[in-house]
Amino acid sequence: MALELLGRKLGMTQIFLDNGDRVSVTVVETGPCVVVDKKTPQRDGYSAVQLGFEDKKAKHTSKPMLGHFGKAGVTPKRVLFEVRLSRQEAEPLEVGQEILCGETFESVEKVDVSGLTKGRGFTGVVRRWGFKEHGRSHGAHESFRHGGALSAGTYPGRIPRGKKMAGQYGHERVTTLGLRVERVDAERNLLFIRGGIPGHRNGLVRVRPSNRS
Repeated sequence: MALELLGRKLGMTQIFLDNGDRVSVTVVETGPCVVVDKKTPQRDGYSAVQLGFEDKKAKHTSKPMLGHFGKAGVTPKRVLFEVRLSRQEAEPLEVGQEILCGETFESVEKVDVSGLTKGRGFTGVVRRWGFKEHGRSHGAHESFRHGGALSAGTYPGRIPRGKKMAGQYGHERVTTLGLRVERVDAERNLLFIRGGIPGHRNGLVRVRPSNRS
């Protein structure tokens, strides 16, 4: 278990390393996140912390949620999310405490990033699964991007579960593991992560220290 922070994917750019190499990085505005509530084994049956990200106007917040934020002594937040932690990891965190990007990821070399991939709607097998198109000669007619035969005509005589077919593509939660942190801008709460991460620009992502070496 590790403490996760919520952030926004700002986009991609390039930076130069000390050895002169140019690398592509994704810039993520990570935090600051505020502890809004703590779950304890005695009260809730498990140990976790509820974190809030990005301020929200009080007039756009429901009365029950205003009471929830008021009890914690924090301003209303746009996003609430829960992070499972062990009892030892959750014990030093206090309700109302602000968790910053620099404090959490200053000495971290690699992170795991979770986010929703871009939704691409209903797509065919060529785009969704990378099927090869049919030949356009020898009598092929209006089936260049079809999936071909789907099942046997005899036993079992049905389409097996999990068959690669056309359908909804994207808009699913994906976690990319072991991404290298190239730079941390503690003043602006920015993480520069090598390579691409799931999600569209301005999409929400969850970032945690990776246990991969």
